[in-house]
Amino acid sequence: MDLPETTFLGHSTLRLRMGGRTVLTDPVLTAAIGPLRRTAPAVDPAGLAGVDLVLISHLHADHLHLGSLRRLHHDTEVVVPAGAGDWVRRRGVRRVSELAVGQTRRFGGLQVTGTPADHSGHRWGPRLTHGPQADAMGHLLEADGLRVYAAGDTGLFPGLDDVAAQGPIDLAALPVWGWGPSLGPGHLDPPGAAEAVRRLAPRVALPVHWGTLAVTGLCAVPGRIGGRMRELLVHPPHEFADAVTAAGLPTRTLVVPPGAAA
Repeated sequence: MDLPETTFLGHSTLRLRMGGRTVLTDPVLTAAIGPLRRTAPAVDPAGLAGVDLVLISHLHADHLHLGSLRRLHHDTEVVVPAGAGDWVRRRGVRRVSELAVGQTRRFGGLQVTGTPADHSGHRWGPRLTHGPQADAMGHLLEADGLRVYAAGDTGLFPGLDDVAAQGPIDLAALPVWGWGPSLGPGHLDPPGAAEAVRRLAPRVALPVHWGTLAVTGLCAVPGRIGGRMRELLVHPPHEFADAVTAAGLPTRTLVVPPGAAA
């Protein structure tokens, strides 16, 4: 069975064509996000034509990026975690709806279910208690006899087994790194993502959340620090694929660079 039409646009941004809908996950479409600069090629505006649904996994600015949302057609429906809708509307996004973890909604021929995630849901990080807060989540998309799991940003959590129990997963988009030289809690590194593959047993795994963003100037720092950051823009998806192979898992891994079709 073929996979849905899928393009990895960088970071956690996928363009998926399923159930007659053209979907973006966590769109990051600009050259910069605060102190982060895009190191991958720019997103071709032609690839955004026809996008009519956006799925947001959580409120962090590299996943809910208001500048990127404003580049889309104003009639594009933006689906945010439950409780975040009013905050996003007040910032000029015209068509906003909500989805809760465990809730299922239909968008034409596409069914989307909110799945749990182990990640901070606060806009400005896990140590703050004021400002917008909504549970981080992933999404399970079902249409055309295919099932796609977009994990969002997450660490390992027991509920992964429940995601797998909902039915065979054809494509799992799993984060394998981030944008800096280290990872905090609530993230998957290559071995962790390989363990997620073991639990989910997808037919195909696509590593995301790598090779796209870095702190401004960090890659140009001489010596070990800059060298480490340059390696982290390239190596994590290949380390993930190697870990899946070493574990003897039957899942096929697809490593594609930002901007490429899967």
